[in-house]
Amino acid sequence: MDELPEFKRTVLEVMRQPLEERRVTISRAKVSVEFPANFMLLASMNPCPCGYYNHPEKECVCPPGSVKRYLNKVSGPLLDRIDLHVEVTPVSFDQMTADRKAESSDTIRKRVIAAKQIQEKRFEGLEDVHSNALMPSQMVKEVCVINSAGKALLKNAMEKLGLSARAYDRIMKVSRTIADLAGSEDIKIEHLAEAIQYRSLDREEWAG
Repeated sequence: MDELPEFKRTVLEVMRQPLEERRVTISRAKVSVEFPANFMLLASMNPCPCGYYNHPEKECVCPPGSVKRYLNKVSGPLLDRIDLHVEVTPVSFDQMTADRKAESSDTIRKRVIAAKQIQEKRFEGLEDVHSNALMPSQMVKEVCVINSAGKALLKNAMEKLGLSARAYDRIMKVSRTIADLAGSEDIKIEHLAEAIQYRSLDREEWAG
């Protein structure tokens, strides 16, 4: 979904149930029908109406309060159900032309396949769960175990950002996946910190 805030609010809010429960329920006077709806949502949006909020070189020309109003078109409950929030800043010419080595797609693919195999083994025998993202809340507590330093970090983040219980579950699932991609049996503090970093739209100061 491109330009997410430009969709009607009713259209966006109706996605909350399938994102959470992975099914769509259609109710009429005499019948109620459920359809499977396990999908991946990918959405993008500008940081503000003019597009230059937080730009490293250009100044935002939006009037006071307009950035917050623009972002508020996407509700908190819907953002809660989106695992990763990533702010993408413009790439400079020097960065584009820099001679630097990056991981090949083949290397990344192998790491993703290995992480997928770890998760398939973890949830072997479970009918409705075959990846970290599908874990119910109770299973999150059993699978995503963190040490005391990790708990302190997460507590501080939740209090500072005002995160919900749903966001907590999302962070734990994402940190478990980051650990799987790193081939780590334990969720280390750096995995947890990275997962918290992916909640950029939960930060009140992001919109001024």
